[in-house]
Amino acid sequence: MMNSPRVAADSATPKLSSQLLLISFWTIVVKEVRRFTRIWAQTLLPPAITMTLYFIIFGNLIGSRIGDMGGFGYMDYIVPGLIMMSVITNSYGNVVSSFFGTKFQHNIEELLVAPVPNWVILSGYVIGGVSRGLAVGLIVTLLSLFFTDLQIHHLFVTISIVLLTAVLFALGGFINAVYATTFDDISIIPTFVLTPLTYLGGVFYSIQLLPSFWQGVSQLNPILYMVNTFRYGILGVSDINIGFAFAMIFGFIVVLAAFSLHLLNKGKGIRN
Repeated sequence: MMNSPRVAADSATPKLSSQLLLISFWTIVVKEVRRFTRIWAQTLLPPAITMTLYFIIFGNLIGSRIGDMGGFGYMDYIVPGLIMMSVITNSYGNVVSSFFGTKFQHNIEELLVAPVPNWVILSGYVIGGVSRGLAVGLIVTLLSLFFTDLQIHHLFVTISIVLLTAVLFALGGFINAVYATTFDDISIIPTFVLTPLTYLGGVFYSIQLLPSFWQGVSQLNPILYMVNTFRYGILGVSDINIGFAFAMIFGFIVVLAAFSLHLLNKGKGIRN
């Protein structure tokens, strides 16, 4: 294993031109995209099947008994949340599994000895995770058209919140991968943190139905703001303040990106 810190290696190597930086970045992105498209039966098909079952069971069967939610049919109401849920889980899952696999197979050493800045490495993995999240989100959106008629009310809000959310959870997946030491470690956060927060994030209900105390508790869940902002972009309704939601997401992205670069510079979880 290499013992010298990455930051020292960066200072000792010549600075790359913008063209070489772009090539380095694009190489990582292409590798990441090819990785999840090559095994599409494991990365793209399962979430499509899962969301189709959600549409059938919760939207058609249960939704017909629930009636309206927030002034919309129940199917129309839950579709934005289900799309966002697929983006969150797949953006996170792609980066955490890919970067940990790179560590486990010791391929990360090839990047460490290459004159590639850490921010390029991080950006490449994040964009790879965003690509998978958006791909699955698009597939789920197309499938939802068989069950409901989607009409986008605020295109800019819809696109920007999806991109920002995918970036945020791709960064979260990267941090999880850095600290993970076994394959079990990469499933702990998605299972015990992401899944509960997503289900309690207003995907299937409006927090206006909750007592005031639990409404306050729900507002501590960051996923609530992402789901509701995306729902606002699609349906034009939201339980939260849209401006605050964007500010919060931007803040989280800045913090997680800075922390991820700090971990790379120190070689945390990469060198023993």
